[in-house]
Amino acid sequence: MTWILTKYFITAAVVVIVSEFAKRSDKLGALVAALPMVTILTLIWLHVENQPETKIANHAWYTFWYVVPTLPMFLIFPFLLQHFGFWLALTLSAFITIACFGVFALLVRRYGINLM
Repeated sequence: MTWILTKYFITAAVVVIVSEFAKRSDKLGALVAALPMVTILTLIWLHVENQPETKIANHAWYTFWYVVPTLPMFLIFPFLLQHFGFWLALTLSAFITIACFGVFALLVRRYGINLM
């Protein structure tokens, strides 16, 4: 139980640190948020918990492919925010991301990459 609480604390601290950086500097906050800290922590947690290397490698491999269809959200969100307000922009961005993921998954399936 102590291990799980430690993981929660460290992982939550990363999110808090990113939001604190973002409050102070848009660019620095975005840079820190763009770093794959959650993925790095996940890889560390999997390694420390003696997961097989194939599982760890697969996590990194699929993370790459799942990140690609999320990128349009970062371009469309600022536009949506100006026109629809925060909550609707966030909701629309989520739906756009889901649609992008679906289309992307169908496209990469042709190349033998099965995301769904």
